[in-house]
Amino acid sequence: QVQLVESGGGLVQPGGSLRLSCAASRTIFSIYAMGWYRQAPGKQRDLVATITSGGSTNYADSVKGRFTISRDNAKNTVYLQMNSLKPEDTAIYYCNAHRTTGGSYSPLVAYDYWGQGTQVTVSS
Repeated sequence: QVQLVESGGGLVQPGGSLRLSCAASRTIFSIYAMGWYRQAPGKQRDLVATITSGGSTNYADSVKGRFTISRDNAKNTVYLQMNSLKPEDTAIYYCNAHRTTGGSYSPLVAYDYWGQGTQVTVSS
């Protein structure tokens, strides 16, 4: 049983800040990489940021220096701190859990789980 529940979305003015939270199942949180993706109307879903179980992070160029992803293993929660928000950041933000199993002598199998999304609107 895997469940991802996002929260923290809302309306904010340009230049403002917002923090998103994603609560995950304790069963998978410690071994899955976690990430945030976003999708604006009429556009594809794009990567925002990811963090591995070991704490390694990766960011889209458009959010570097403004967004910070982090995880609290004790709470099974991943966060996305968003600062200096711009109107182009407006989108539905989705939490993702990803894991690939297998190796040199085993077939690779990818697992992906998604939350239902939370709306972020940046407007004056």
